[in-house]
This record gives sequence, C-alpha cells and structure tokens, in this order.
Amino acid sequence: MAYRSNILRTTALAAVLGISAIGGVVATTSPAIAAQEVNIVEGYALQGYDPVAYFTVGAPTPGNSNFEAEHDGATYRFASAENRDLFNQDPDKYAPQYGGFCAFGAAMGRKFGADPQAWRVVDGKLYLNLNKEIQKRWVTDIPGFIRGADHNWDIIESIEDAKLADEKMAPDGLTIGAQ
Repeated sequence: MAYRSNILRTTALAAVLGISAIGGVVATTSPAIAAQEVNIVEGYALQGYDPVAYFTVGAPTPGNSNFEAEHDGATYRFASAENRDLFNQDPDKYAPQYGGFCAFGAAMGRKFGADPQAWRVVDGKLYLNLNKEIQKRWVTDIPGFIRGADHNWDIIESIEDAKLADEKMAPDGLTIGAQ
C-alpha cells in the first residue's frame, strides 16, 4: 500500500509540476546532477549564464569562458571581468537561491533543474524555476513559496532528488507548497 501511495503522491506532484511520472518516478528534462547542493549542468552553475547580469542588465546573459569564478564547489561564468569581480566581492549576493534548483520545486520538497530564462529577482535574491509554465504557478504566491522553499532547503540541500521522490527515503518535516 505504501508503494501505491508513493506512486499516487509522485504522480500528483508531477501533474502539478507539468512533468511526466512513469511508475512513480518523476522524469525531468534537465540534465542537472541533482545529488549536488548546486545545480550544475554541463560543468557550470546557471548553465553558464552570468549571475550578476540578472541584477545589472536585468536579463539572462550567457557567460564567457574567459571570465569564470568558483563558489561553493561550482564554476560560474560571467559576461565580463567586471561582473566576475562583483561576484567575487559578494558571491552570496549574486548566486541563485537553492543552489540554482527550481524555487517552486524546493517549495514542493524536491530538487528539479531550472531554466535560466525562467527567473526573477525578489528582495535582492535570484530565484529560478524549472520552466516558464512552472514560473506562472510560482508567481501566484511568491512570498509563500519562498517561505516553503526556505524551510525545505534546510532539509533537502544535501539530499539527492531520487531520495526525495521516494516516500520511504524522503526526510521528515518537508512542507508541500506555499507556507
């Protein structure tokens, strides 16, 4: 019965997120390595986009391999040396929340990849979402979803998403959705 309950829970969560669930396993389209505390795709945080540009230009801006910096075990790329230097002065100011994983997913107790094009700066912090459809759901209650994600992130930060998807291995204390 617990297995059936897990399948139903996983399928329901997948329906909310608009992704596929087969046999109780959620499949995402992101090649991110979810076991990490930072969402790294093809070797880079933010898929190689410049985290500072979200604040200075107000738009996702691809980084350049000539301007890189390390933070929390991840490599970030920047569009300019100036942006790299700003990041190095205060990386926590510019690094995306929840390690660059989807903010809505974190509020749901999961670690899904994120699309650098589905972003928003809220109260001076960068948040990403799985995609623009999920972002439409997230913006309906940004403060509530941030509270839920903040609560969950303390619990899930070091846990692989596969374990979060398995009811038997998921940690206690997670909230689902906005708080």
